[in-house]
Amino acid sequence: MRDVLIIDGYNIIGAWGELRKLVKQDGLEEARDLLIEKLIEYQASTGREVYIVFDAYKVPGIRQQYTQKQLHILYTKQDETADELIEKMVRVSEKYTSQIYVATSDFTEQQITFGDGALRITARELIQEIDRVKKKVRERVAKMEQQPKRTLGDALDPGISKIFEIWRRK
Repeated sequence: MRDVLIIDGYNIIGAWGELRKLVKQDGLEEARDLLIEKLIEYQASTGREVYIVFDAYKVPGIRQQYTQKQLHILYTKQDETADELIEKMVRVSEKYTSQIYVATSDFTEQQITFGDGALRITARELIQEIDRVKKKVRERVAKMEQQPKRTLGDALDPGISKIFEIWRRK
């Protein structure tokens, strides 16, 4: 069963203190890029299929979608909100082969997507999940660094290792 997470991008930015502060200091684009970076790491660590949806409601043009290191990034088309696109994605999802999660703190959006079969995750829960996964990865890396380095010689039979040493010295 596919595990799919759909994220309301600007809603998460607005709910995440670190990203809200970045919007005020450096602008929305910087916050959006940092969120994308964090989600790329999260997706790589969890194996979840992750889609992040951003409003382009007042921007003329067609809907844009691209993939960055397996993270699916979508911008809505003109006169379409992120909520509307997320609802469409949930409605057309393969509910029997996928478990869909929608991350937003918009209560109405949570209710609509839940009614269509998705599970909801609040912005706060998503932030905690991303932090938990990042901490788990750091612990795993630290544990690997503490283990002694294994070489090919460690895996060889002592007799074979002795033969190789004789060959090397000749």
